[in-house]
Amino acid sequence: RLSEPFMRRRKRGAPPYVQAGDVVKKGQTLAIVEAMKLMNEIECDQDGIITNYLMVKKRENVEYGQPLFGIR
Repeated sequence: RLSEPFMRRRKRGAPPYVQAGDVVKKGQTLAIVEAMKLMNEIECDQDGIITNYLMVKKRENVEYGQPLFGIR
């Protein structure tokens, strides 16, 4: 099985945590990032609406502090 550093959904076949247009609340899980075999939930830091994903490719590595979503 390939590692999936950035995961939009909990498991294969499940719906994504969030999609463009979704209303989100501060503290809500948006995605999971794997780092050193640890699964880290990425939580929303504000209330708003998801405008888009800034991550384009599945299984793409992410850098610390890299924006992952557009939220207004």
